[in-house]
Amino acid sequence: MGNVKKIPLRKCIGCNEMKNKKEMMRVLKTTENEIVLDTTGKKNGRGAYLCFSRECLQKAMKNKGLERSLKMPIPQEVYENLERELDIIEQK
Repeated sequence: MGNVKKIPLRKCIGCNEMKNKKEMMRVLKTTENEIVLDTTGKKNGRGAYLCFSRECLQKAMKNKGLERSLKMPIPQEVYENLERELDIIEQK
């Protein structure tokens, strides 16, 4: 019996689908209560995962999934920053 490497799965806070960790972006709450996009997936802090789609971001805004996951209220400017980051990622 060989070693089968386990693929880490995470749940999207927008569509609630389980996907490969590398197929999603991580939104992070740092120890200073800043909310940033963690491109490496290795930064310290509480994280929430989103698919690379605008629909999932819209659903997360509507059902307050990001607020629930990060356990804090999310200002509108954070959602606007996430939309800009998503635009940059989609262009690549």
